[in-house]
Order: sequence, then C-alpha cells, then structure tokens
Amino acid sequence: MEEKLVQRLESAVTRLEALSVGFRPACSLESGGDAAVLDPSVVAFGDLMAQFVGRVLSAAEKIGGQVLDVTKVLEEAFSIQKELLIKVKQTRKPDMAGLAEFLKPLNEVITKAIAMTEGRRSDFFYHLKAAADSLTALAWIAYTGKDCGMSMPIAHVEESWQMAEFYNNKILVQYKNKDPNHVEWAKALKELYIPGLRDYVKSHHPLGPVWSATSKATVSAPSKAPTPSAPAPPPPPPASLFSSESPQPSSSHSKKGMAAVFQEINSGKPVTEGLRKVTNDMKTKNRVDRTGTVGASEKGRVSSPSFSKAGPPKLELQVRKWVVENQIGRKNLVIDDCDSKQSVYIFGCKDSVLQIQGKVNNITVDKCTKMGVVFTDVVAACEIVNCNGVEVQCQGSAPTISVDNTAGCQLYLSKDALEASITTAKSSEINVLVPGAGPDDDWGEHALPQQFVHVFKDGQFVTTQVSHSGG
Repeated sequence: MEEKLVQRLESAVTRLEALSVGFRPACSLESGGDAAVLDPSVVAFGDLMAQFVGRVLSAAEKIGGQVLDVTKVLEEAFSIQKELLIKVKQTRKPDMAGLAEFLKPLNEVITKAIAMTEGRRSDFFYHLKAAADSLTALAWIAYTGKDCGMSMPIAHVEESWQMAEFYNNKILVQYKNKDPNHVEWAKALKELYIPGLRDYVKSHHPLGPVWSATSKATVSAPSKAPTPSAPAPPPPPPASLFSSESPQPSSSHSKKGMAAVFQEINSGKPVTEGLRKVTNDMKTKNRVDRTGTVGASEKGRVSSPSFSKAGPPKLELQVRKWVVENQIGRKNLVIDDCDSKQSVYIFGCKDSVLQIQGKVNNITVDKCTKMGVVFTDVVAACEIVNCNGVEVQCQGSAPTISVDNTAGCQLYLSKDALEASITTAKSSEINVLVPGAGPDDDWGEHALPQQFVHVFKDGQFVTTQVSHSGG
C-alpha cells in the first residue's frame, strides 16, 4: 500500500514539473495583451464589475423576466467595455474612422438594449428604459479631447445617469411599499454609475482613455461598406452621436448632455442626419422664409407619428424663446444650447420627453398630455398650464413652480429645489416627490390638497384644507 502511495505522489510531482516547464508569466513582455490585462485600470474595472454589476444582477435574478434580460445586456456592455480598455493599452490612438470601428461592439450591445424598450409597452418599461439609457454613460471611452463634441468623461457619466434617473426614480416610487426587490435593483443600478463608474473614471481616466504610445498595432475602419442585408439599428436615445468626421463648430454638436450612443457609426451617412438638434439655419432669426408654409420636401412627413393635427412639430429657437410644439411620441427631445436669458415654451405635445440641459429664465408647459420635462435650473418660474398627466423633474433649483388648470401632475424636486414656492389653481392629483434625508433613503411622496373648507369667522373667511379621517 505504501508503494502505491509513493507511486501516486511521484506521478503527481512529475505532472507538476511538466506544467511548470511550459508555464510563462502572465506579464511577460512578449505578450502585450497579458500585460494589459494586469494594468491597474483594467483590474480596477474588473473590481467595479464584481462589486456593482454583481449587485444589479443579483437583484434582477430575484425579479426575473425582462428585468433579468436587460440586466444581462447591461452586464454584457460592461464586459465589452473591459475588453475595449484592454485594447486601449495594446494599440495606438486611432483616427476618427478607426475609433468608430473600435467602438462598434459597444454600439451593438447598446442598440440591443434600446431595442428592448421599443414596441408594445411592457409592465417593466421603466426598468428597460433606465437600464438602456444608463448605458450611454459607457461612451466616455470615446472622448478624444475638448474638440470632440462630448463632455469630459466624468461629466459625461454624470449627465448620462441624469437621463436614466428620470425612469429609475419612477421605479422607486412605484415599488416603494410593494416589492423591495425592485427597489433594491433601482438603488443598485444608481450606485453602479454614481458613485461606481464615475469614481472609476475620475481615478483612472479623467481626461479620457490613455492609448499605448509604443505599440505598433492600430485600429482602422473596414475597407468594405456594410452589406445591404445588415439590419439597420433602431434609433438611439437622446445624445450627440459619435462622429467619424472632423467636428464642426455648429450647435448641432452637443457640448453637454448624454453624448455618444453611436447609432450611425456604420451607416456611412453624416452622423447628425435625423437628429432633433437646432442648427443656425433653423433659428428664426436666420431663416429667409418665415411664412410657415410647408415645402414639398416636408409633405412626406404627414404620415409620421410625430405629426400633430394642430400643426407640424417644432423645436427651434425664436430670438430668445425656444419653441417646442406638437411633438408626439418623441422621447429624445433635447435642448442643450441655452442660457439664462432664454425661455422655453412647450405647447401641444403628447407622450414625449424633453430635457433642458442648462439654466434658462422661464419654462412654460401648455396644453400637453403625458409629457415629461427634465430641467436643470430656472431663474424665474416653471409654469404648467392646461395639462393632463404631466411629469416635471427639477435637477437644480427653481424659485417658483405654478400649476394651473391641470389634472394629474408629478413634480420631482432636487434638494436644491425644496425651498421652491409651489402655487396651484383649479388643479387636481398633484403629487410632489422629494429626496430622502440620506443617499440611500427612498423618495418621499406628498399629495397637495385640492379640497378646502371656507368658514366665515370674525368678519372674514378662514380657509383650511379638507382632512379625511377613517372611522
């Protein structure tokens, strides 16, 4: 028996010696790829995935269904970004066309997530939108300098999350007292980006990815055009798309906002085609024709779902007033080239979402239905008039918010907007949501009274709100 034991030990030692002879250190200089895997920035990104993506996935597994499906796509997107970070360490900085080819895998997985939000609206639409919109934050890796048309990486991550947070907050409110698994998922998703991805970018890539200065490998665009049979990607969420062409000093290039979702990287067309951005020639002060007549080239738009019977859709700057009219089914409206002397007037819009990225003087929402408005700061007031089922989110400060003749209004206030004066008249179903005391606390929902009792006392009428008590 001892002889057999000795033979087994000798056999094991022989196998270990054979393995050690063929073993090569992972960080060998002969393999730049192995060295890149052990780069501190790549290792840190792996830790980010293990800690934060793992939490989101764990919460999604408790829910299952579409929430789990979109979370797996999110996990895939982060895995692809890790692979891109490794390639950054292995290759020299490419030209614009080469960068577009480099980012194609990330573009494809983001497109997959966007496609899950389209079609028939599911019960988990807010989850799908929050996850899909948040993935635009991964486009920070496309930052090549101050002239590339994007915000700097840290700001880009923060701005991208603001877009997704609009839907993430809805999950927190909807499931606050119903299902803690959904609340856990929403909180984990936020922590993945803020502070997770933001702090990672701040520590390792504050000025964008650092490409290899010594490698001879490069990334170049394919010589052949995409095959006609390749399916066209679905439209992207609001963003200034990454371009393979030299940037032009035009207002159509976003300097702020949820930049770079890459839909048209492979299309060969100008990446600004079809974007609802306002160029100089679209501004009223620069237009020759102000008659409002619809030209022959625009008649084909009549069958578009964004066309309203009240008139053609508008998104343009008229002197100092941004006019947003008759937008239907548009979830990607963005105004990012604005200042504190301009006002925003939103009229006749339905089932759309508008983001105002910057400080403006005044915002008016008039005769809109199922409209969402997200703004940063307003100098004077935000007015909601003659609306039905609108949602307004203030991410900065607003001294005054007025709601007049409106049925159904959700107001989301940031901590800086808690001192806002809210005036209501002839309105019903007004709820105000405010952040909790701590970063992990749930949002608090407060219903504003709409019924009052007026009692004549001491020579004047005294008004108090109606209070209902259960028996």
